Amino acid sequence: MGQVVSRLLMALVAASLVIAPPVIAQTTQMKFALPDVPNPMVVDAPEAGRFGGTFVTASITDPRTFNILVAQETSSTGPLGNLFEALVETNRVSTEVEPSLAESWTVSRDGRTWQFKMRKGVQWFDGKPVTADDVVFTLDAAFTDGVQSSLKDVLTIAGKKIGYKKIDDMTVEFRTDEPFGPFLRTIGFSIVPKHKLEGALKAGAAEFNRTWGINTNPREIIGNGPFMMHTYIPGQRILFVRNSKYWRVDKKGQRLPYLARQVVEIVPNQDAQRLKFMARETDSYGARPREFAELRAQQQAGNFTIFDGPPTFSTEFVVFNQNPTGVRAPKLTWFQNVKFRQAVSHAIDRDAISRQVYAGRAAAQYSPVSPANKFFYNPSTRKYNLDLAAAERLLREAGFTKGADGMLRDSANNVVEFVLSTNAENNDRVAIGNLVRQDLTKLGMRVTFAPEAFNTLVGKLVGTFQWEAIIIGLTGGLEPHTGQNVWKSAGSLHMWWPKQEKPATEWEAEIDRLFDQGATTVDQNKRKQIYNRWQEIVAEQSPIIYFTTTLTQPAFRNTLANFSPAPLAFFDIETIYYRTPYR
Repeated sequence: MGQVVSRLLMALVAASLVIAPPVIAQTTQMKFALPDVPNPMVVDAPEAGRFGGTFVTASITDPRTFNILVAQETSSTGPLGNLFEALVETNRVSTEVEPSLAESWTVSRDGRTWQFKMRKGVQWFDGKPVTADDVVFTLDAAFTDGVQSSLKDVLTIAGKKIGYKKIDDMTVEFRTDEPFGPFLRTIGFSIVPKHKLEGALKAGAAEFNRTWGINTNPREIIGNGPFMMHTYIPGQRILFVRNSKYWRVDKKGQRLPYLARQVVEIVPNQDAQRLKFMARETDSYGARPREFAELRAQQQAGNFTIFDGPPTFSTEFVVFNQNPTGVRAPKLTWFQNVKFRQAVSHAIDRDAISRQVYAGRAAAQYSPVSPANKFFYNPSTRKYNLDLAAAERLLREAGFTKGADGMLRDSANNVVEFVLSTNAENNDRVAIGNLVRQDLTKLGMRVTFAPEAFNTLVGKLVGTFQWEAIIIGLTGGLEPHTGQNVWKSAGSLHMWWPKQEKPATEWEAEIDRLFDQGATTVDQNKRKQIYNRWQEIVAEQSPIIYFTTTLTQPAFRNTLANFSPAPLAFFDIETIYYRTPYR
């Protein structure tokens, strides 16, 4: 979250009491009123649309949960994103923070107290009002011991939980002990209904974690977003229907969304996603980089447009398990050795990954921040160019030797062998896994590559911890602090060894301190220097070994409108509409 945030936050802190919405359009455009919502949010879509139709997409994985508060994987957060809203949101085009469930907010002179006024008339799907009680309950649940939510990681600032309370039915207040630099970026979490989930929380964290599992009747999942979940058939599809009580309107004052339905088809893999799109059974497709040239040539015949998009904020990497709960010596000793990890990084042929998997539409990456994040990205971190001699030297320094049989052994004569996993539904990651296995074989390592189902993989990462090495990815974003659940040693998604009682290493302790400093620093240039140092440590220690940054190339059917390239996304679901007669 870049320079835009600096101007916004500094303006807020400098004023004694500033009313924000931060986006001028929200205050200068014409006002509308709905019978039940006196001040609906006006969405500035490229075109005013027509109503009706079904937008069909495809996913390669079923959701793991319908409980947005405990969901940590995109297979769950993706479909649930249409059901739940937050106090604020980030505009996909401008990247500015905008009002959402909160229609305005104020901040004290010292930058430590924030009050948010809720938007009157907003309802849950069952007709109950959305109030400050729901915001407070969401945070109470997230901070309850045993509830498997990453939100508490992000809203813990320099080791202290953020303060919050209800002022009245439509006002909620937040307090921090120190000014919290990324506050507005961090407060955009999904709000859940107290009246539906309070009983589960009272029954205990384990019961709450199980509540709204995938066996729940989808119509019992009560949200406040543009679509309601109607039907879920595992392995086949999810059907969403329009929320007729939604509280956003277009520039004509028409209640959104335009679409009547959305369908997410569940397919086995990325190849199946493409087949469905080319057969005109789906309306959008996240094309893989190697498909860009071919699909661009087929646009007219297929009646679609493929965009030559910017680099993704997402990252893909291999990570070794350093958690004593999940792996034992000698493998634990290998994986905890920084020279072992650095040697692996030097052995990975990132240029081959770019050429063979991504058709050249990718560049080597060594930092936890994508180059797409132009403000916070540090281009000066340590690089690990393909260098087998350097890798072998590092392994020798760490006590490994390569025998006459070509096998690498540690100082106790144990053959270096381990299982490498990834999600089988992702063909690109499977291809990367095969290349990485070949690369490490050159060092004498015996790597068993065993792809498995994505949800099984996530269960091992956040639950059993029984894994050795995994190729996976993270979505990324504008604000480094929102990755605190990954990078702080106590974080629930600190992949190589989560939920540490105290940092296992000095470098992890330093990262903890840096994230505390980054959170409590308002000056964006100083924050940039703090997060530059974090990136340098990650590159040096290589707990996560990055592959490449890819370009994006989404494709959309020409029968639909209101798609456009932007830094964060190519569309807002509520404003998509059919130009021509719809399916």
